[in-house]
Amino acid sequence: MTAPATAGAPGTAVKSLYVYGITPAGIRAPRSPGVDGARVRLLTGSGLCAAVSDAPARLLPRRRDLLAHEAVLDELAAQGPLLPMRFAVLSPRADTLLTQLRSDVDHLQRQLAEVRGCVELNVKGTVVPGHFADLVRRDDSLRTLALRTRRRPDYEANVRLGEALALGVRREARRAAREVLDRLTPLAVRAAGGTTDEQQVLSTSFLVRAEDEGRFRKAVDAGARAVGGRLALSVTGPLPCYSFVEARPAPAGR
Repeated sequence: MTAPATAGAPGTAVKSLYVYGITPAGIRAPRSPGVDGARVRLLTGSGLCAAVSDAPARLLPRRRDLLAHEAVLDELAAQGPLLPMRFAVLSPRADTLLTQLRSDVDHLQRQLAEVRGCVELNVKGTVVPGHFADLVRRDDSLRTLALRTRRRPDYEANVRLGEALALGVRREARRAAREVLDRLTPLAVRAAGGTTDEQQVLSTSFLVRAEDEGRFRKAVDAGARAVGGRLALSVTGPLPCYSFVEARPAPAGR
């Protein structure tokens, strides 16, 4: 879901509702204070609840407010399925938000059904430098280049060898990332790829049933052992299911 408005540049003055997330109707309002210490309340309509608070006059990504946002989401998630909003999602008025809930009710209900009983786990993989000897043994072109450089060493030859080794290491890490994905994807309801670069070659969020979390973590550990020379794995979570909230564009003119 996309809230009707989002915060502008840091420091922008706003007078609106801060939106934490969408849940089925019937939950309790979180006791944790929200962003800027505001009381969190529920707007209910069309069988759904939107957890909101008054937005501060100046909305800044301060650590205490980021933590408050997460604390509210934790309380909501403990009660059942949740479509979490990221930090600084706003709605201009309560009636605007209730209208959007009503117009998007089928879409939102389907998403809530999908994340019910699930958590998000994020797996990242970074390149492990230094396994050059094994790489050279297995790669004919690298072995030839290394021998040539050893026989006739000079600056340019060393640079060429270093670049070729770095490229080979990244290639092996990407191959290891594909192996990890092949191992983990069947254990998840869904997977959503994130941003990668030359060093972090794997960043994928998995929607995992809560009862399967232990099995998934064991699979991550097994994958880490299998690719440890090429790829360093880490897992973060359980998280609110941010990566599996599907945006729905607002109608023109809203």
